[in-house]
Amino acid sequence: MQTFRIIPCLDVIDRRVTKGVKFKDNIDLGDPIELARQYCQEGADELVFYDITASAEQRKTDFELLRRIADVVQLPLAVGGGIASLTDMEQALSAGARKISVNSLAVKNPNLIAEGVKEFGNKAIVLGMDPVAVDDKASFPSGYEITTRGFRERSGKDAVDWAKQAADLGVGEIVVNSVDADGTRSGFELTITGLIAQAVSIPVVASGGAGSAEHVRDAYTVAKADAAIIAGILHTGLTTIPQLKDALRAFGVPVR
Repeated sequence: MQTFRIIPCLDVIDRRVTKGVKFKDNIDLGDPIELARQYCQEGADELVFYDITASAEQRKTDFELLRRIADVVQLPLAVGGGIASLTDMEQALSAGARKISVNSLAVKNPNLIAEGVKEFGNKAIVLGMDPVAVDDKASFPSGYEITTRGFRERSGKDAVDWAKQAADLGVGEIVVNSVDADGTRSGFELTITGLIAQAVSIPVVASGGAGSAEHVRDAYTVAKADAAIIAGILHTGLTTIPQLKDALRAFGVPVR
């Protein structure tokens, strides 16, 4: 049986881990290198580093910080933010990333996915998406629209349609980061996560809204996600990875 993965996320601004609510009002929560080391020691299955202002600021990922994070972890590391070309992907992999997350720039240039898959393999390319609930079912049949540049722009793309397109282009995994649930600790957005998990045959990761082990369990049992990204409740010490995994085992969720 494939195990459900627990993936701590380091959202970084100015080389500090931060967390906001619905992509706003971010607060400082610590040093990314120290937190990366801690989560590796605690038994994280993977780790994500998002340079969350890179795309909005039209700059490259902070590859130097990526190298420093990669030096202290011995587990799969994904990076996102500012990845705009094959050269950027190659530089990220050379800096120690095993997975590359493309988001806003892939919406503008979907061929970025196909090019990355062809060059580096589908396991290395992850689609990150930031969907928001909308009322216009005529334009967005799923009820969710993709946003870009940290919820600064609307894309006009339906979330499920975009997930299917990305899967057809060969992406190896999709991270569904709900704008509506982000930072709320009220639970993952199970509806859109579940819709995408049903629509594609590749792994889907729930992201945004984790507040308890029960929320993570629901991502597995209700939305049928393959993994969950966890941030604020770990950074603030509300729970730890061992505590979270023990609770999930008690719920019958298969974890390492």
